[in-house]
Amino acid sequence: MGVRGSSTGGRVVTMDTLVRVKRGLHSPPRASAPLRLPIPGGMTAPLGCDAVAVPARFGPQILPRLPRVGCVYADTNHWWWLVPADSDYALEWPVPAHYATGAVVRDASRIPPLLHRPHDTLPYTPPIPLYLALCQVTGTIPTWSRPISA
Repeated sequence: MGVRGSSTGGRVVTMDTLVRVKRGLHSPPRASAPLRLPIPGGMTAPLGCDAVAVPARFGPQILPRLPRVGCVYADTNHWWWLVPADSDYALEWPVPAHYATGAVVRDASRIPPLLHRPHDTLPYTPPIPLYLALCQVTGTIPTWSRPISA
């Protein structure tokens, strides 16, 4: 069944067309593609790549506590540490850190500049030392050290 656009024989508008028009009126605007932290040229990420974002004030405190530092991106608000994919498995990253699956930079209009690049070909900061350093600077007890309630 269709509806004519005018009584003088205009274009036929079907129910499918009306449904598409209605969806178009109520659908949110398409978001731009998410910004992802890039793997620098000459490096490989065989384990996939996620990121841990921390407020910039913690970055200088965390850096010297790590046995190995991978790629770190930074701007005035945050430092992002590249870690292997799924480094959030069984870990509750302490607040105010944010775990970014796929190394997606949220709430940023552009990719932050690279602050540190390791000398080898792996972009990763080991996640457990990063987690422990972050716990130290935020005063958070690591998940595995917390009392278990019955």
